[in-house]
Amino acid sequence: MLDALVLCPGLHRQKDASALHAGEFPACAAMTTGYVFRVENPATVAYLQRVGRTGHLTTIVIRTTARQTDKDAILSVSVASVSYSAAVVSTLTVLGTLISVGDWWAVMVMLTLCSVRLLNTVVLERRAQTRWHGAKEPSKTSDLLVLLSYDRWIRIQGLTDDVKAVTSGRWLREPTAIEGALTATATLLTYINAALAANASSKGKMLLLLLFVGSAALLGLANMFTTSLVMKGRLVEVVGDRRTYNRRRDLADELIREHGRDDWAIAMGMIVATDRDTFDRKLPGPVHM
Repeated sequence: MLDALVLCPGLHRQKDASALHAGEFPACAAMTTGYVFRVENPATVAYLQRVGRTGHLTTIVIRTTARQTDKDAILSVSVASVSYSAAVVSTLTVLGTLISVGDWWAVMVMLTLCSVRLLNTVVLERRAQTRWHGAKEPSKTSDLLVLLSYDRWIRIQGLTDDVKAVTSGRWLREPTAIEGALTATATLLTYINAALAANASSKGKMLLLLLFVGSAALLGLANMFTTSLVMKGRLVEVVGDRRTYNRRRDLADELIREHGRDDWAIAMGMIVATDRDTFDRKLPGPVHM
């Protein structure tokens, strides 16, 4: 619940979290089985959009436990944690300062904004309690290729159940009537708070402004150094270096040779069926369908 103490512009828009992926549901192929589907989890899509690079293949591994494997990863987590903690401490510091000088209007503004954040956070946590991720497939592994917009290519590897947990189903369910009312109340409180802020002292207004600007900067820094995603008890992180390809066809050819099958590439439109004879001659063995 420390999120309630991170105050920055835009806090009333937490209700729009389900639209982080900008409406994109990218095509995805299971290269080990040939099935083609879409990544339905908006939070996962938003993460893939952030780590993907045009003309590059980015490899992502999904694990059930968080394992930092190198110094750069440890440093990134440390910077993100310190930045987030600094935002929380700055809110408490400003609140204590306003109480000490007796600027109760400014104190009311801060407490109202904290209440807004708390309401939105509780609603989001309740909406994130989704359970459907398809049938269990213990001990199986998956190797997926995701085609994002702007020619960003993502390879996702891991145990099939772990991969399903973060790619299938949905991230946030639709809000109930009560949750919708709480979200609407939080939004209304945000706009009412603007009128309350006018009654604060000049010093109080300056402290509030500095807090908002500073918290936004710290939160942006934390997001910049957050290179992994934790969801449903799984850790999603980039591994290895991104690989550049001059053509998407070059990527398809390489992955087809690696897996010994091309049905997934045909279904995704990366190659056409008439190319199959060419691959039959190039592959070290027969194409398994």
